[in-house]
Formats: sequence, C-alpha cells, structure tokens
Amino acid sequence: MEYTGSSYDGDHKNGRMEGKGKYEFPTETKYEGDMKDGMFHGKGTLFFPNGSKYDASWENGIAIEGKYTFADGLRYEEENWEYCDGYDRRFYTEICNGLKPAGRSQLTNRVPPRDIPEGCYDCGDGFYNPDTRVVVDYNQKFLRNADDDEDEWIRRTCRKGWDEIVGIKGEYLSQQHDVVDTCMNVMDG
Repeated sequence: MEYTGSSYDGDHKNGRMEGKGKYEFPTETKYEGDMKDGMFHGKGTLFFPNGSKYDASWENGIAIEGKYTFADGLRYEEENWEYCDGYDRRFYTEICNGLKPAGRSQLTNRVPPRDIPEGCYDCGDGFYNPDTRVVVDYNQKFLRNADDDEDEWIRRTCRKGWDEIVGIKGEYLSQQHDVVDTCMNVMDG
C-alpha cells in the first residue's frame, strides 16, 4: 500500500482485503463497502473529493450497476434525463430553489460562486492562469499544463476573474467618454 500511496482499513482474509473495508486512493477518492480477494466486490460506494459519489454493485473490481450522484445532490439518470437537455438550461440549484429575480444572475451551480483569482479563469476543476498556461485545483495544487486547444477553449468559454465591458455597451461608453473629453477641452479652452 505504501508504494501506491493508498490506504486500507478493514477486514482481511488470508492476508488479502476481504469483507467490509475502507480503501483510500492517493487522489483522496475513497471506497467504502465490500471487498473480496483484494477487489471491490458486493455493495460499495466511491466518494470523490468534489463531493460526488457512485453507489454500485461490484464483481471482481468491476461496477456491474450503479448510480452517480453529483455533489449538489442531483442524481444521474440514464433514462428520462431532463437536466441540461438543451431546452432547460437552468442550474440544478435553480431547479430546486427557483430562479433569482430579474437582474441577479446565477453564474454557476455553486452558490455563492467561487472567487476567481485576478487574471485567471475557473475551468471547472480548478483555476487556469493564461500567462503560465497552468491549471491548479481549488486548493492551488498543480493539475496540468494546458495545451493550445484547452487554452483556446478556456479563454472562450470559462468564467474570468476580472470584469470587462464588451459589446455594444462598451462601444457606447467609449463614445460617451470621447464626448465628455471634447466638452472638457471646449470648456478649458
């Protein structure tokens, strides 16, 4: 176990993990449930660091059937999946708690949304710094270097840690600023 960075607390039989137990991976994903001959076998649940979980029936280390539950409590359903289906784009928390009043946008499913460091993007599993092209998790631990495709996707689609005025309002404000400058010059001069 010490070679893989994993740990196990539970029953043993003939020197192997067997019976009820808790197995923790080096990624902090945890399994709690039945073991047989060193493998997940029977009923057991994988708990992921982000708060989601997978309840399953296992045979010799392979999930035979199971249910995935997201960190916010939303259960994935293969049949009749209606969440984020193209027609209804509400966040799950909006489905459960209702929409916010006009003018108050909900930017993420997390309430309140994470504060994004200045100059970075929230790319779903952590923060992306476009200057270094490094993605770190929400605890500032290194995850990966972004390639060109991921860099382009993040810049195009993810929330930014800064405000900027874009579109017609930005052009309008720029024009108004020019008008004010012209008026000030006329008054000064």
